[in-house]
Amino acid sequence: MNGTKSGNIDRRKFMGGITSAALAFSIVPRHVLGGANFIAPSDKITLAYIGTGTQGLREMLPLLSTPEIQITAVCDPCKSAVGYRDWGREYLRNEIRNTLKNPAWNPGGDNVIPGGRDNAKEIVDSYYGTLRKAEKFKACTPYADFRELFVKEKSLDAVKIMTPDHLHGIIAMAALKRGKHVTIHKPIANRLKEGKEVIDLAKKTSATTHLIAWDSNQPMDNIMEWINSGAIGTLKEVHNWTNRPVWPQYPSLPTNTPTIPTGMDWDLWLGPESDRPYHPNYTNMVFRGWYDFGGGSMADMGHYSLWTVLNALQLEAPTIIEPNRSHVCDFNDVVPFRIKNDFSFPLASSVRFKFPAKGKQAAIDLCWYDGGMRPAVTEALYKKNKEMPAEGMMFVGDQGIILAGFHGGNPQIISGKRAGETKNDLKPDGGSNQYIPKNFIEGCLTGKQCAGSLRDAWPITEVINLYAVALRTGKTLFYDSEKMEITNDADANKYLTREYRKGWDPSSI
Repeated sequence: MNGTKSGNIDRRKFMGGITSAALAFSIVPRHVLGGANFIAPSDKITLAYIGTGTQGLREMLPLLSTPEIQITAVCDPCKSAVGYRDWGREYLRNEIRNTLKNPAWNPGGDNVIPGGRDNAKEIVDSYYGTLRKAEKFKACTPYADFRELFVKEKSLDAVKIMTPDHLHGIIAMAALKRGKHVTIHKPIANRLKEGKEVIDLAKKTSATTHLIAWDSNQPMDNIMEWINSGAIGTLKEVHNWTNRPVWPQYPSLPTNTPTIPTGMDWDLWLGPESDRPYHPNYTNMVFRGWYDFGGGSMADMGHYSLWTVLNALQLEAPTIIEPNRSHVCDFNDVVPFRIKNDFSFPLASSVRFKFPAKGKQAAIDLCWYDGGMRPAVTEALYKKNKEMPAEGMMFVGDQGIILAGFHGGNPQIISGKRAGETKNDLKPDGGSNQYIPKNFIEGCLTGKQCAGSLRDAWPITEVINLYAVALRTGKTLFYDSEKMEITNDADANKYLTREYRKGWDPSSI
């Protein structure tokens, strides 16, 4: 997909008009001529990889062997592997060594945790140059600023966005304006109105879009069969809980000002957010704990579990959002006080979303829990001397209860007339390998939308951003979805959007 010579048929227009079955016939001869898994350079999806921190590199590794994809550019405001954190000191390094088949590979920098665009470029070029050398790839180009990338990489087909949450929306919009296919990690944006802008733009373009978290959602067919057959009576409540956060979450703003790591452009990392001194506690794997930079535990995990639930139950636009959150106290000399916190997510919380009755569907409450909070133990589990699992999902009807895994897998009726019934999973709980987005690849090649399209992501985007606003205000909110407005607390509406720094408004990028 690197372009066509003058006089040739436009490949994108041609591919957009054929079916997947026809696509197979067009590619098979190239495989036969070039050997197993061979795809001609003109048929590859050229992809820019934006965001090369630890998770970015981790998800990049499987893409390197994907024959349909060629990573032609990498982008990150951090140049070197300095100051990164990860779940283990050697986990990612060893994954990279195994992928490159180079047991001596080291990240350089402070030589602790891999990360940054230098590592990304080296990994891409080394893999293509040794393990796929017959395909004669050009070296990929590193960029610090995604805006420069879009100016210079004009023949690019697609982007994968793996940055901190606050950059997702503006990068996605920049790509869509240029007709680039987009696959993006959750959330689409960490502001409600910005998320709506991205989704509306995705609907106006012909680009294929994909929210990575969709691939981990469990199909709801088994649970809906029980609900629709009346196995638990009328559905009243849905509960979903996670053990996140599993990273430090800071209840106070940093007061010291450490030196910016060598090779890091702090201004580019901040992007659209307001100026403040650099601090490592804002960055890397802890960014999602801050309202400015992240989306909290629900943005981290709720996309994996609740998107398919909202779709199956046709839940649209909660009218009331009721938060409950932990708080932190400190001493002012000898007098204790509660810290007023509207800058970081609480250590633990629960948020109840009330969805009104719609047609024949009764009103439903959707309840989210994090930080170790869980629903009350049911009578059925009391009788078996069992606890609620650390993570899970529960559907409560007026005549019974369904308990399932966090993503909705392994469902069982635990109370009511049909207690004891179980269902076999349609796919393993936890979903497919999201690191190789086969649906997205097929969509790019055929010119069609794929499962998990941004076009379909408004219900989950709306709920997850309202979760953040409710926690930030600490108040029960009344919400008008048509106006995208909080009606009982005018001041809360400022959290539905952001004030963009000069040069970072999406309209100018």
